[in-house]
Amino acid sequence: MNRIPSVSLRADAAPDPDPAALARWARAFCVIRFDLERGQLVEACYPPDALAHGGLDRLVAFSSFPDSMSHHLPRHRSSVHDSLFSFRLPDPSPPASRLPFLYGFVFNRQRQDERLPRGGEQKSVVILSHAPYSSLFRLLLQILGPLCFDIGHAALTMVASHVAAWPPPAPGCPMELPIGSAALRVHLPPAADDPGPPPALLPANPSVPYGLFHDADLFAAFRGLLLHLWTLWELMVVGEPILVVAPSPPQCSEAVAGLVSLVAPILYSVDFRPYFTIHDPDFARLNALAEGEVFPPMVLGVTNLFFLKSLKSIPNVVSVGSPNPNSTRVLPAGGQTPASANGSNGTPVKLKLDKLAINKFSPTGLLNSIKLRREGPLSLMTEHREALWSTYVPTTKPDTSVLNRLIDAGVSPRIEESMSVVNNEILRRHFLELTTNFLAPFGPYLRTTTPLEGSSPFVDPPLLPPFHADEFVNGLAARGPGKFLSKRMRSNWLNLYRKFLEGPNFMPWFRQRRSAAEKDQQRLWRQARLNVDIEKLMSKMSELERIDSFNVIERYLLREMENSGTGTSESIAACQILKTNLQAAFSVLPKDMQQLLLSNPKRSVLLQVSHEEAPELGDIVSQTSL
Repeated sequence: MNRIPSVSLRADAAPDPDPAALARWARAFCVIRFDLERGQLVEACYPPDALAHGGLDRLVAFSSFPDSMSHHLPRHRSSVHDSLFSFRLPDPSPPASRLPFLYGFVFNRQRQDERLPRGGEQKSVVILSHAPYSSLFRLLLQILGPLCFDIGHAALTMVASHVAAWPPPAPGCPMELPIGSAALRVHLPPAADDPGPPPALLPANPSVPYGLFHDADLFAAFRGLLLHLWTLWELMVVGEPILVVAPSPPQCSEAVAGLVSLVAPILYSVDFRPYFTIHDPDFARLNALAEGEVFPPMVLGVTNLFFLKSLKSIPNVVSVGSPNPNSTRVLPAGGQTPASANGSNGTPVKLKLDKLAINKFSPTGLLNSIKLRREGPLSLMTEHREALWSTYVPTTKPDTSVLNRLIDAGVSPRIEESMSVVNNEILRRHFLELTTNFLAPFGPYLRTTTPLEGSSPFVDPPLLPPFHADEFVNGLAARGPGKFLSKRMRSNWLNLYRKFLEGPNFMPWFRQRRSAAEKDQQRLWRQARLNVDIEKLMSKMSELERIDSFNVIERYLLREMENSGTGTSESIAACQILKTNLQAAFSVLPKDMQQLLLSNPKRSVLLQVSHEEAPELGDIVSQTSL
């Protein structure tokens, strides 16, 4: 788990933030107050006009507070409860260069005091961004949140000035970002258009993020539902709608983030809302669905139990978390207490499968299961419990070897945190391996080629194999699922592939993987052209092949020059290599062919310009465009 560093900030040393530099990381820093008469109000915002369009101020304000119908505070005379959670909502006025969704990261403080009006007050500090950098913004909120309560609204500008001074985000890479006297060390997730590693390649380091929300505490969020993780993985893979119900926004948003992270490196293309409220504009549309109408693919995290009645058509409901807002820890299934779950000295022990109720039968457990299924999700109206209600028939079997490796965290917060890290590594490694093996059959359609040894790289690379769903399924049925999946899937495994191909996640993922493979192939062939021994290659060619090669080299040189507008040393060097190759190809042509080629003044300029007298690349392109 990331620990917040000790930070010292000086207001007099903070310059005015550069708006463009700040926008690379965040759109707004806000303080939102819950007014007893007027409801949620934006008390302060930097930049001041960041929420001024499309009613964004109200959308953010309504999403930044726990739902009063479901959130519980300990009843003491005076108490303070801080919580961190996140939300995601459509940007009502997205810039053309940005994604259409905004992510909100919230530090909420509820102070209960009998001396205050109505016994308490609430405020939230919010970071709003187009970037889903949860690991970064959670750390930043643990600095900004308390600072706003200590020194007031000036903290927004102070922190914004530090953020604006950061270098541009490097998606998929580790970064060290200075903030005051400390630095935040984070590994950013890949960009939204980054397809991740090839499906046949399993990354060696499971700590490297290959998708969104890699920092989500998967084990804590689904501790009471570990046996259902494989069903949830399938539901996410095929893009089924899911309603996630939790007692509090932190538990709710953590569970939704965990579900999205579960299917990495698949690009999850279904709309998901870590914390969804009745004030969201999409609620009216969902609430108006007619009986029997198919619920759209969405993952909604909610705390308001009203959604159980208003969204009855959603086919998959999972309830997670503990009613205690100060802890997400859940007792193991089977009624074990924390003390009995550990060794005699309180040290962590392996999670036993009987505690997960996988090998254990009891009449009471059977009756409770039948009752839970009969009552359905509406049973949560009277008592919160962890459960999954779904009509989906899963293909993947729970992996008992993975469950046996999990460690019971115990009652010590320090031990619980360290053991949670271990358990999350185990779960992430397994589901990353599961997803990677599931995607492996698509590998032949994404495989790049390089020129054969001794062949000319001055030809267009071959096209990647065309993909046809029916042919793919038929070929897969003949080959089988492979050793890894055959041990973990039932006989209906082919149906899972069919649902994936028909679902909303396949085509966006496949198009991005395909585009990445094509770009990679172009890069490999370009590199081969730059490394070729042109004289040796020409010596093996006939006169006609030499003429064709001259024309192809010329075409690639002009293309390289058009793409070298940045003037980087690499592009300039590539142009020089190709021009040398062009001159070498020209020198072995027959004299009459040389004279014919030089009759074109533009080509003559291209061939006769020396390295020392070379004009700017842009001038060459303008003179030699054929």
